[in-house]
Amino acid sequence: MTSSKAENNTPPAAVVERPSREEAEAAVRVLLRWAGDDPQREGLLDTPARVTRAYEEFFAGYQTDPRDILARTFSEVDGYDEMIVLKDIRFESYCEHHMVPIIGRAHVAYLPQHRVVGISKLARLVDAFAKRLQIQEKMTVQIADTLNEVLQPAGVGVILEAAHQCMSTRGVHKAGVTMVTSRMLGTFRTDPSTRREFLSIVGSPEGMAVPNT
Repeated sequence: MTSSKAENNTPPAAVVERPSREEAEAAVRVLLRWAGDDPQREGLLDTPARVTRAYEEFFAGYQTDPRDILARTFSEVDGYDEMIVLKDIRFESYCEHHMVPIIGRAHVAYLPQHRVVGISKLARLVDAFAKRLQIQEKMTVQIADTLNEVLQPAGVGVILEAAHQCMSTRGVHKAGVTMVTSRMLGTFRTDPSTRREFLSIVGSPEGMAVPNT
């Protein structure tokens, strides 16, 4: 793996000192005042603590090493060498520019060579990267490259479809818009029939044409 990929996949919490819970709650009180409200009024007294607990859930991916999720693999598959696809994996992430939700679904596929991984691990891999501050393009690359690095399959295909609230609730205020990103590695990139099969299985997301024969 190149250094740039390693930087993408390394949880920032591993190199940045984490503030205390008290410091985090104090920061929320500052934001409440910045918004124009009084953090001492009854309805907001417990808000800093609630927000801090929510952030622990929203950004749990920083405490997870995605490679560890894929560490346990299975080689006794009786020669199975066809495509494995887990589609419609719902994910919730947060835009690193405005810290508002990105909500969508992921389609993850690989063509095994010698090893397979439990299907729940594919969903957990998506969550490990989703539960961080993200941009969709980077998240797509991280999922595909980690799967490719650890399992070393013949190919990997990842497609993300998501709605960005930084676009629908602020700025241009365009609701109902879906962003589609993809990363194809190995045979998914080089073999049109493999790519076409993957797109057919996941329903050929809008904006992604199925290659002609």
